Amino acid sequence: MGIEILSLLLVAVLFGALALGLWVGFGLIAVGLVAMMLASSAPAELVFGTKVWGALNIWDLTALPMFIWMGEILFRSRLSSNMFSGLAPLTGRLPGRLLHANIFGCALFAAVSGSSAATTATVGRMSVPELTKRGYDDRMIIGTLAGSGTFGFLIPPSIILIVYGAATEQSIARLFLAGIGPGILLAALFSGYTMIWALMNRERMPEREPATSWGEKLRAITLLGPTILLIVAVIGSIYAGLASPTEAAVVGVLGALILSAIGGSLDWQGTWEALRGATITTCMIAFILAGAAFLTVAMGYTGIPRALAAWIGEQGYSANLLLAALVVFFVILGMFLDGISIVVLTTSVILPMVLAAGIDPIWFGIFLVLVVEMSQITPPVGFNLFVLQSITGRSIFEIARYAFPFFLLLVLATAILTLFPEIALWIPQTMLAR
Repeated sequence: MGIEILSLLLVAVLFGALALGLWVGFGLIAVGLVAMMLASSAPAELVFGTKVWGALNIWDLTALPMFIWMGEILFRSRLSSNMFSGLAPLTGRLPGRLLHANIFGCALFAAVSGSSAATTATVGRMSVPELTKRGYDDRMIIGTLAGSGTFGFLIPPSIILIVYGAATEQSIARLFLAGIGPGILLAALFSGYTMIWALMNRERMPEREPATSWGEKLRAITLLGPTILLIVAVIGSIYAGLASPTEAAVVGVLGALILSAIGGSLDWQGTWEALRGATITTCMIAFILAGAAFLTVAMGYTGIPRALAAWIGEQGYSANLLLAALVVFFVILGMFLDGISIVVLTTSVILPMVLAAGIDPIWFGIFLVLVVEMSQITPPVGFNLFVLQSITGRSIFEIARYAFPFFLLLVLATAILTLFPEIALWIPQTMLAR
């Protein structure tokens, strides 16, 4: 069977499995089994067992459940509400005022949760009722929250960066550090757009509230202190070389438990629910990784990745042209699959082409996450859209329309990162030099 026909058949099997409602992990395994049966005489069951064990028996992956658990603890604690209350007095004098609390709140919570959905849900449950009550424009309330909620994928500790690092055998510590600069860039772009919108639409902004005193600002900083302390403990320990990502994850869980206990906001029931939620999410991701690992080796037997990489090389595409094509490809794929599934499903085929084009795999990981962030706010399967629908009661397409300016800002951030790759690579390179 020719590679072209085999490729089309495997794509049909994958979409057929997903259309039947199979879990993504099962779908990947099904494609791998078909590929093995058609392209190799090797025993599929032996290859499956060996490859899955090797893919999951990786020490760095132990950071995954710990960071998920940390986010679940914070999601159920008073720390998240204190964070929003602390941001509100500090943003009152900026054009756009409390709309910036959505942006900076998501950035801060992303830095201690690692999950886009958890970031959107946590900040949204606090900010949407408060901003609506104060008369802010619904479009900007929902738009800033939808866009900023995607920070959970990029700002470390990012769960999807751990998955990418495990799938491509890249340093998770370097990926974490590479996400800091682009995360700051995105927050600055979103905040800048909000200021410009507020200045151009003064009639749609509520009346300015009384100025906050220095005492109120000091109390706000005090409320933010625990969150900032936790961020410094997790990310700072990695940057200083004091801890690996796995050890930093343990520090994060202990810190979250201690801060929640001190605040009296997490009881035994909440602790059990946080552990249960982290276990379910971890098992789901591990199952996808297992299926992707088997599919990767099965694809190796078919020769499709090598043929595709060779074909791309023969076309003489520049690196920028290749990246532009990948943006379109990933955005379309993101309309039907969640972010983690996109990463594990495509890296085995895409990475050889990327390396052949001379693109740094650490930089490409950040690029990939930025593009996957776009899929979080594109219908019909934009996960942040579902979260916001449950919070606001609006339709998916209405929320997507409000989020569209921030989708364009994500495209702009991707272009800036392509023109200035040092935004992502400078911090990991300084860490390596040390």
